[in-house]
Amino acid sequence: MSVKEVDTLIIGGGQAGIAMSEHLSANGVPHLVVERKRIAERWRSERWDSLVANGPAWHDRFPNKTFDADHPDSFVTAGGIVDYLVAYADQVKAPIQTGCEVKTLTKKDDGSGFIAETSDGIIEAKNVVAATGPFQRAVIPPLVPVETGITQIHSADYRNPAQLPEGAVLVIGAGSSGVQIADELRRAGRQVFLAVGPHDRPPRRYRGHDFVWWLGALGLWNAEAITPGMEHVTIAVSGAQGGHTVDFRALAADGITLVGRAEGYSDGMIRFAPDLAKNIAMGDDNYFSMLDAADAYIAREGLDLPEEPEARRVLPDPDCMTNPLLELDLAKAGITSIVWATGYALDFGWIKLDVFDEKGQPVHKRGVSTVPGLYFLGLAWLSRRASPFIWGVWHDAAYLAGEIAAKR
Repeated sequence: MSVKEVDTLIIGGGQAGIAMSEHLSANGVPHLVVERKRIAERWRSERWDSLVANGPAWHDRFPNKTFDADHPDSFVTAGGIVDYLVAYADQVKAPIQTGCEVKTLTKKDDGSGFIAETSDGIIEAKNVVAATGPFQRAVIPPLVPVETGITQIHSADYRNPAQLPEGAVLVIGAGSSGVQIADELRRAGRQVFLAVGPHDRPPRRYRGHDFVWWLGALGLWNAEAITPGMEHVTIAVSGAQGGHTVDFRALAADGITLVGRAEGYSDGMIRFAPDLAKNIAMGDDNYFSMLDAADAYIAREGLDLPEEPEARRVLPDPDCMTNPLLELDLAKAGITSIVWATGYALDFGWIKLDVFDEKGQPVHKRGVSTVPGLYFLGLAWLSRRASPFIWGVWHDAAYLAGEIAAKR
């Protein structure tokens, strides 16, 4: 079997791997990027057809290249993001080897570096950057048995309404993916039930600026995950239909039946927690707290931005909130499909090193792991809230490249 030697091996050819390559090149560090399939593979094969970015084109990008979008406030399609990342990899001349999957990563016997066993041979490296991103293994809770015959897919495998069998659909998870998929299914004429758990619900735009602008102005992009559980907060925001604020009451008015968190199943009945009104109220609190913070910032800075009193108007609570369903007979409701928008788990089973805590999370500080020479990049809250976003990962990559270069 062939053996290739490199100074630094980057595993993953998405936004994190490409950003890392750019900064290593700028620091004169020889390196190789390996990608199991194609550049930006998850954007190609693990996103639904109509998906657009949740942030506007002016924001969700690398500092050194803009999107070829019609307007900087537009929301780029998944295909547009793939084209952007491919073009950026070419722009920075990233040395990417595609179709090369890392099977295992171990330490060399003499401790001088690492051995990566790949589908294309052995790669030995002094340093390794795991840049496989936060969306590694789709999570479907073992709630509804496969034997029910109901089609069950994760949002990573959902493509469009025509993919699902005829009948009603239960969407479980009301973050960005769940909300957008439920809305698309309803627009396609499906009867839709949407299970809503705890979430943050920011305004899409307020007083002339997108909420990502407000996160920057209010210093929230630099927030660190210091509160237990903060790193897993579900965000309900949408760039679909030109971008709009997610409003669960409006979704209900359009015909979607809202329910609480799915918490059990037996004999064809699925049970929901009695927490729907509480979860929506908490989302409302998050929404209004951002409006309040924005208003205070405008007053403090003396900015001349248009007032927006309509942003504080709330629709009446729908019947499904005031008289919530606590259980549902799937067959009687005509539900033939369940779409699980229940997020992802990390999957670093290929790393055979003592670098994980009891929950399987990598132990690191700003991406620098407890194993010398091993780094992590692209994870949520790696250094701050911005870390998993295109521009945020670029800055994290700059830091890690500096660390690697300093060692040399």
